[in-house]
Amino acid sequence: MSASLKAPDPSTPLVSLRDVLAFNVRSYRVAKMLSQEQLGFAAGLDRTFVSQVERARVNVSLDNIERIATALDVPASLLFARP
Repeated sequence: MSASLKAPDPSTPLVSLRDVLAFNVRSYRVAKMLSQEQLGFAAGLDRTFVSQVERARVNVSLDNIERIATALDVPASLLFARP
C-alpha cells in the first residue's frame, strides 16, 4: 500500500542534513501528487527505500539523491535547502 499524500509537518525539527533531505523529498513528492511507489518507479528505486529516505532512516548516496531529484524534476541542491 502506498503512503498517503500528506505533506510533512512544518514544525518537525530538522536537526541534520538527512532530516532536511527527508522533509524536502516528501514535500516535493506530495506537491507533485506522487505516491512513494510512483516516485520510486520514476527514480528506479524501491518504494521501501523512498519511505526510508523520507523518514531519514538511511544514508543516501549521491547517485540516489540525483535519481530522486531527477524523478522529482528539481535540482538536487533544492533537496538540501532548509525550508
